Amino acid sequence: MILKIKKLRENATLPTRATEGSAGMDLYACITESVTIAPGELKMIPTGIAIALPDKTSAAFLYARSGLGVKHGICLGNGVGVIDSDYRGEVCVGLCNVSNTPYTIEPSERVAQMVIAPVIIPEIAEVSELDSTGRGSGGFGSTGTR
Repeated sequence: MILKIKKLRENATLPTRATEGSAGMDLYACITESVTIAPGELKMIPTGIAIALPDKTSAAFLYARSGLGVKHGICLGNGVGVIDSDYRGEVCVGLCNVSNTPYTIEPSERVAQMVIAPVIIPEIAEVSELDSTGRGSGGFGSTGTR
């Protein structure tokens, strides 16, 4: 599989994997000056890249970097970003500060991770009944806490 990546700006950094076993590729802030995210604030951070996924059976998923999330309360505003196979615009990361202190994103800072994953595209069939299971419609803690 080949992921085609186009730099949209000269100062863009191509995604990298921190280790051979890393599932995600780090995405870098393509900004020319620092951006401060106040508590409760959302900011869109450009990466300066566009991608072309191989086909419609794959998508790119953007996740928070664990260090930013756990140490600083910086996470993705939409939980997980989804980049569809036919999108060719700039990959941007919507960051949210859920902490009580401002956080400053520096130029070329790693701001998110991107995971390429398969997508199953099922046919839709409306039915009058679903098969039964032992769990049934139980949800929201119905299986216990331990």
